[in-house]
Amino acid sequence: MHGPASPGWLLVALCAATGAYCLLRMRSHVEEQRRAAGGEALMGFGMAAMAVPAAAFTPPSWAWPGYVAVFGAATVHALWSARAGGHHLHHLVGALAMVYMSIVMAASPDHRLGHGGSGIPLLTGALLLYFTGYVLLSGVRLLPVTAGGASVGAGVGWADRPELARACRVSMGIAMLAMLLTL
Repeated sequence: MHGPASPGWLLVALCAATGAYCLLRMRSHVEEQRRAAGGEALMGFGMAAMAVPAAAFTPPSWAWPGYVAVFGAATVHALWSARAGGHHLHHLVGALAMVYMSIVMAASPDHRLGHGGSGIPLLTGALLLYFTGYVLLSGVRLLPVTAGGASVGAGVGWADRPELARACRVSMGIAMLAMLLTL
């Protein structure tokens, strides 16, 4: 995941800002928003930590197994929540992708130098296809839909703005694509 410094820092900023907004969404009055926001905040901050350029910080050897443990627990939680279907299936795929990337980085002999491992090309390709489709579909959903000229999100608090939640999901999908491309 550790590529060139400038794009790496942009990816860190994008993921950290997304994670911060997801924390804000956890204050929503809508229960489904709160449930989804916690997992998305974890993904945002986890992706930000994994994207820090190696020139700035070389993770210790225990970091990658730590990521595997954290995102493995997130995978189990998403699997449990996916029984109801819906967006939790995407959380399951995202958590599995983070576990996969952490395992690849831990197994890479030169991960301390900031170079990605090779991964399993078929699995990496399948994840790239999934996240490309997810980003495209989520991007289409961002198109404004108004009824009778009313503004989307008018009179709604920051934690309950569905268009911002969708924008965060698109940005995290794009970030996931960028991280998978470096494997």
